[in-house]
Amino acid sequence: MAGDDARLIDRFLEMMAAERGAAANTLAAYRRDLEQASDVLAGALVQAGEAGLARLDHHWRDLASSTVARKSSALRGFFAFLQDEGLAEASAGNASTAIARPKVQRPLPKILSHDDIARLFTLAEERAAAPEARPSDLRLLALIELLYGSGLRASELVSLPRAAASIGRPLLAITGKGDKQRLVPISGRARDALARWLAVSTVETRWLFPSRTGHISRIRLFQLIKDFAASAGIDPARVSPHVLRHAFATHLLEGGADLRTLQTFLGHADIATTQIYTHVDSKRLVELVNRRHPLAQMNLADRQRRG
Repeated sequence: MAGDDARLIDRFLEMMAAERGAAANTLAAYRRDLEQASDVLAGALVQAGEAGLARLDHHWRDLASSTVARKSSALRGFFAFLQDEGLAEASAGNASTAIARPKVQRPLPKILSHDDIARLFTLAEERAAAPEARPSDLRLLALIELLYGSGLRASELVSLPRAAASIGRPLLAITGKGDKQRLVPISGRARDALARWLAVSTVETRWLFPSRTGHISRIRLFQLIKDFAASAGIDPARVSPHVLRHAFATHLLEGGADLRTLQTFLGHADIATTQIYTHVDSKRLVELVNRRHPLAQMNLADRQRRG
């Protein structure tokens, strides 16, 4: 990668961090995408015009649409930055408008039924209440209570500080993506599960779910949930920490929660991300319109008068 490319990529990422508060993972992904694009163009990314972009399009032809969309987003941001700062020729800066924007179909979330959830919690509670219960059984109960009961992301859950489990608080303070903080509900069941876990978790550490080197990892959480699903007689391919978060959102919506409340609980920056859950609740929404819409009430009144 040529010196100009490396220097300007560094400046762009500094701007993203300072002015837009981009998270470390976002910055790392942008750096990787931009450096790879620079390598494809033999260190001439800053000078890329239509011909250079055509080379990138050809190089990306076998990648998934979601990957191309991410790489394109990084390039558009980089070229716009160059143009705004006067750091590249107009032809290079204007290249941002020529970069393809692949259409990415947002996948529908996997769904767990209420029966699936009941099977998971029945087994978890039986293991935790058994005379021979191990600390790991109490830990697992606390983990799934927070995944399904509060809708936490896996990364948010494993990195919870021990202080988050203060008994009596109805809400948890969560630091989510981009270091943004939000409050999420913690049920009485979850508080009880946490109290039982803390009673047997005697390791002196700042983490609620510690490991030998810090806190348990997302990969370890993923493994624990998969293994537990299999024990409960549910196909492990259908269950993950993220699927339990989806179940929290889906079942909360079914219970009458509105999208704005759900957006707040899930920590979505854009409500469009939350709206994906509406597809699972179409039956309830239709029934709601039929029962509660003013026209439905007028029709009922007309029928009563005719009767």
